[in-house]
Amino acid sequence: MSDATRRNPILMMGKFAAITFYLTFALFPLYWLLKIALTPDRLIFTEGTNLAPSEITFSNFASVLFKTDFLSYFGNSLIVSLGTAAVTTVIAAGAGYAFSRFHFSGKKIIIAVMLITQMFPLLMIIAPIYKIIASFGLLNSLSSLIIVYTAFNIPFATFLMQSFFDGIPKDLEEAAMMDGCTRFQALRKVVIPLTLPGLGATLGFVFTAAWSELLFALMLISKNDTMTFPVGLLTFVSKFSVDWGQMMAAGVLALIPSCLFFIFIQRYLVQGLTSGAVKG
Repeated sequence: MSDATRRNPILMMGKFAAITFYLTFALFPLYWLLKIALTPDRLIFTEGTNLAPSEITFSNFASVLFKTDFLSYFGNSLIVSLGTAAVTTVIAAGAGYAFSRFHFSGKKIIIAVMLITQMFPLLMIIAPIYKIIASFGLLNSLSSLIIVYTAFNIPFATFLMQSFFDGIPKDLEEAAMMDGCTRFQALRKVVIPLTLPGLGATLGFVFTAAWSELLFALMLISKNDTMTFPVGLLTFVSKFSVDWGQMMAAGVLALIPSCLFFIFIQRYLVQGLTSGAVKG
């Protein structure tokens, strides 16, 4: 906070008020999710819009964990999200390095095609993708989701990684190669360590996108044992009712891996998202 802000209490209070409003607006849905998850079923509708439940129960969490297939959905989503994040980041890192360091024929055309793929609504291409996946016999398999999610996340992840490689001076690689390193050794020993923040940012973005994706998971998976978490949430919705308590409890539990993942890569993620602003 600048000295001018500290000397002006009104401006400082205004900034704190704006931050408080933003945090309240952003976190209130998560609080409401937890509130309904902890509310007994008989009180969910009778308490209306009360900010806090008059009675707290953990029965919804127990039911989700021990009476449903939530753990199976949870594990499937972890496999798909981690697999997609790992494969996409490796491919995007290689492609981003190539776009950043080499000049080759057709480079601009490839970049243009990758940008064009981001313009089409998913609903336009879900039917062709379904037919392609079905023709390979990959329906109702987690590998089909990893393939599709990887294909759709590679363009943005590639451009993201390219921006990080662009921020690393080529002189560092050239100096390493003059000292006897091959290009691959220079990449492994010099460039990759400097792009760890970028790799963390890319991993975080792709993991989140794969973890929360519903459309392709809903279209390509119909068997209960291969459902991912977003599709599994629909099992709490029956023809005539919705089990709000268990659905919200499942939602709270589903936040845990994302939070743990981002805590693990937080240092790299913050550095990666801000490196472009401080290297100019």
